[in-house]
Amino acid sequence: MQRRRAHRRRPVGTSVAAAGGALLLSACGTAAVSDDAVSPTRTSSIVCAERGQLAASGSTAQQNAMKHWTRAYQEACPGVEIRYVPIGSGGGVAQFMRGATVIGGTDSPLKAEEIERSRDVCRGGRAIDLPMVGGPIAIGYNVSGVRDLVLDAATLAKIFDSEITVWNAPEIQRLNPGAKLPATPISAVHRSDESGTTQNLNAYLAGAAPEEWPYPKAKAWQAEGGQSAAGSSGVASQVQGLDGAIGYFELSFAKAKGIPTVSLDTGAPEPVAVSAETASAGIATAHVDGTGHDMTLTFDYRTRASGAYPIVLITYEIVCDSGNQAEVLPALKSFLTYTASEEGQKDLSRIHYAPLPDDVAARVRQVVSRLS
Repeated sequence: MQRRRAHRRRPVGTSVAAAGGALLLSACGTAAVSDDAVSPTRTSSIVCAERGQLAASGSTAQQNAMKHWTRAYQEACPGVEIRYVPIGSGGGVAQFMRGATVIGGTDSPLKAEEIERSRDVCRGGRAIDLPMVGGPIAIGYNVSGVRDLVLDAATLAKIFDSEITVWNAPEIQRLNPGAKLPATPISAVHRSDESGTTQNLNAYLAGAAPEEWPYPKAKAWQAEGGQSAAGSSGVASQVQGLDGAIGYFELSFAKAKGIPTVSLDTGAPEPVAVSAETASAGIATAHVDGTGHDMTLTFDYRTRASGAYPIVLITYEIVCDSGNQAEVLPALKSFLTYTASEEGQKDLSRIHYAPLPDDVAARVRQVVSRLS
């Protein structure tokens, strides 16, 4: 196969723009970027590239984080144009692989065959996964009279696999002593479309309760029974409107709709409630398993660490470790250095995202500084 040269990467406003919904913003990045076309900003610690156009697309899970980053980035420095199109993880990978973007956002790390294909667009290099933001996946429920609910992985698996069918089942009552649980039938709601949210819940249940959850860690739902709805918004709406329902979606949907969420009995001294802070603690239990500069994270779904919430969706930014165009490299490095900086991560919990642990963020910044 003949390699595509780096100049095949298209600038902002070509194929990505056709998807609609793009975030088109002028901006710049942060700290320690050692390129000639970089200058200090008027405010904050951000360091800006003087010019450049960054085309990016992918994960909808990080859409609001991208909006936050680009808005702050624009206020600091007006010299770089950024377009992020939230078309989903699969679309983000596909756009990157054909050279239409310089950043692809994905909720699942690249597969080995995708890394090999990326050598056609990363001239002399390959694509790498950089974790950038965590999204806590909440288990939301609607049970009349119940505002505090504790479940564990095995019980959740049986609920979503239609083995536990009423809310006053002995397995649920055991985890909630003293609670008045009704005999209401359980309506478990899952995604009808393929999603990283489903994949991460599958990974958690398979990792923490393998005997109860025999299904693959796939983006498509595999278990029997239950109800389905499209998108996290659809699942959340169905749970909100149906007494006895339970479902899974990003924490922001639960907060927006006022849906109560399950605390997980992980074996820690106390059940762990879902929050940006506990999700960050969950990320801290993960291991970096990528090769070279790749930073794929592998979670310990059986962690008993105090205050560590284990169901977290990580969004990765896919970039070339080398072979980037000279005219976009300073902007690429400065923007990613900002998003992984203390300044870029500090406000994420306010919009219900989980910031990266300090050591993970520091390693991301180190990798970004070596992009070429």
